[in-house]
Amino acid sequence: MSAFDHKKAVSDIPHKPGVYQFWDSEGILIYIGKAKDLRNRVGSYFNKDNQMNGKTRVLVSKIRKISFTIVDTEIDAWLLENSLIKKHQPRYNIMLKDDKTYPWIIIKKEAFPRVYWTRKMVKDGSTYFGPYASVGMMHTILDLIKETYPLRTCNLPLTDKNISDGKFKVCLEYQIGNCKGPCQAYQTHEDYDNSIEEIKDILNGKIGNVIRDVKQVIKNAVDQLNFEYAHQYQLKLQVLEKYQSKSTVVNSAITNIDVVSIASDERYAFVNYLKVMNGSIIQTQTIEIKKRLDETDEELLTIAITEFRTKFHSTSKEIIVPFDIALLDTNLKFTVPKLGEKKKLLELSQKNVLFFKKEKLNQYEKLNPDLRTDRILSQMQKDLRLTQLPKHIECFDNSNFQGKYPVSAIVVFKDAKPSKKDYRHFNVKTVEGPNDFATMEEAVYRRYKRMLEEENALPQLIIIDGGKGQLSSALTSLKKLGIDKKVTVIGIAKRLEELYYPGDSFPLYLDKKSETLKVIQQLRDEAHRFGITFHRKKRDQGTLKTELEQIEGIGKTTADKLLRHFKSVKKIKEASEAELAEVLNKAQTQKLLSYFTKQNAPM
Repeated sequence: MSAFDHKKAVSDIPHKPGVYQFWDSEGILIYIGKAKDLRNRVGSYFNKDNQMNGKTRVLVSKIRKISFTIVDTEIDAWLLENSLIKKHQPRYNIMLKDDKTYPWIIIKKEAFPRVYWTRKMVKDGSTYFGPYASVGMMHTILDLIKETYPLRTCNLPLTDKNISDGKFKVCLEYQIGNCKGPCQAYQTHEDYDNSIEEIKDILNGKIGNVIRDVKQVIKNAVDQLNFEYAHQYQLKLQVLEKYQSKSTVVNSAITNIDVVSIASDERYAFVNYLKVMNGSIIQTQTIEIKKRLDETDEELLTIAITEFRTKFHSTSKEIIVPFDIALLDTNLKFTVPKLGEKKKLLELSQKNVLFFKKEKLNQYEKLNPDLRTDRILSQMQKDLRLTQLPKHIECFDNSNFQGKYPVSAIVVFKDAKPSKKDYRHFNVKTVEGPNDFATMEEAVYRRYKRMLEEENALPQLIIIDGGKGQLSSALTSLKKLGIDKKVTVIGIAKRLEELYYPGDSFPLYLDKKSETLKVIQQLRDEAHRFGITFHRKKRDQGTLKTELEQIEGIGKTTADKLLRHFKSVKKIKEASEAELAEVLNKAQTQKLLSYFTKQNAPM
């Protein structure tokens, strides 16, 4: 197939709002997008200066045909894009993970309407409320209706003729007080319909209106000395008020608005929706979106808003959002609240979406531990401003005792986990006295000089346990080796967990609870532990060696020989006469045993 001439294809597209479609060489629709200016948006995909991610570059390389649909307004493009994505589900469009069929509460179109729940919508003139993302909430509402309003549950054809002809008899539901017997004209249409209207108010979130009407009925009944009737409605009032106290109530002046918020990472986005009517949150849901390209939060949020408003039949004119949305529509108002009740609603939505995100990602990471590793490494790359994932990290720490027995230790983390087989110790060779900076310079130089000689892969991140001085010393060695531009090196100061970069005057402070800081702290603590262990061993050996050299007949050479053979101070002290005789002559063995016996003798 001939190469795709994108310049000609773009030149045929008008500067109008609409929806564009990308097709591959096999005539398969691979992507659908919207734009308020079709030519500018489509042309941006072929702009050489466009810093697009890898997935988008692959998408562009597959484009062989571009089609488009012009619409009148940007909001029309928004709605059309959503419906086309649902219909065709192109490979490179995001995937909304919400395959559940949510239930509805139906008020059936019939004489003496029944109220029940269903998962199927039938266009027969019945009234539907929902869908309810929380099945528990739906049943709570139905229980409230059942407890407050005696309605029929049978499916008898209660026409006026059938009732007047006496075709039906009351059932057990009537006997136990769950139904008022409309089948035998014990309840009028007017009385039944009044209950249905109150139920509609409850389902629309107008429970305050119902409570107000019930209170008025009670007052009228008391005024007329009809105390039995007033008592019946007092019981109804208690149920309604109990339900209202359990519902999430905000300012009653806030009515008919939608609230949305988003939390995302590299792979997924999660969007929460709240529907508010008359000061009460009557519907809520959180959905998951699997990203396909490098979609922005704004793009994902607009798609989710369309999904929610369609599903929940929202007619609200105002939508509370966490950031400005560049969507021009005179019928919709997008609000980014700064304070007050609307701000509290947005914070509630954000709290829900963050909890949902955390739970979902925890589930995914349990099933696939590599996801957690990738997430942590990606977060570290972002937090530490790295050019590549820190899959290989090394951390240096120095130890000495009053300037004596200086050692350096290096620990290695691969994929954010300790790689203990790669840990190394360094006996300082070129430094005399307590010079921490020179010790660091020597250790770093020796470590990476050897790695270069052996052609081993360098780490993506080097961490120096110390402040600016130690960091500067490490950088000196990296410059000598010519690798200072190939790796990122940072220093961590102990007191305030400050992170220093070469050349930066001010430190970087990470959130104390961030996973990036936790990994760095784990590296630092592990390097300190590993270094201290080696330092103590060396110090003990040095102390014993000094002691041994003071014993008659055992000099420096013999002391070194003992340490090389037994490896540790403890093993020398625990060695038997026969074991010592393998290294020492008989006279030296007896003198050493006599020395240790005196050391252990009680005072």
